Amino acid sequence: MIPKNTICLWYDRDALEAATFYAETFPDSSVDAVHHAPGDFPDGQQGDVLTVDFTVMGIACMGLNGGPAFKHSEAFSFQVATDNQAETDRLWDAIVGNGGHESECGWCKDKWGVSWQITPRALTDAWTDPDRAAAKRAFDAMMTMRKIDIATIEAARRG
Repeated sequence: MIPKNTICLWYDRDALEAATFYAETFPDSSVDAVHHAPGDFPDGQQGDVLTVDFTVMGIACMGLNGGPAFKHSEAFSFQVATDNQAETDRLWDAIVGNGGHESECGWCKDKWGVSWQITPRALTDAWTDPDRAAAKRAFDAMMTMRKIDIATIEAARRG
């Protein structure tokens, strides 16, 4: 059954490679269907992979091999809530280590340009702390980081 709402991500030609990486990296993720073009199109030929239906952590997505006209930006990102440092490290390292690159405050991009926020739940708890001084200390610590270090965030929160 086709979901009522699906996130469509535009790729140059690598939708299947990206979907396969996501399925291998993130829990509750899969490649669900591969659809080939029934005819030639501006950036491909009949028989080329045109779209890929996939799931990322339970979210229905479609990858469209639309050619080089459009690029991903930070205006869209997947935010992944992690439970501990090991999970944070594993996901961050998988994305960055597979041709991606680091950014600030827990953000990184995969090799296809899709942005990811690898966000420990401990960070969200810290910067939303009702003790605004504790929240600010944690927030200030986060602002100095690329990959989030939970121990440093918790120490800053405690003061």
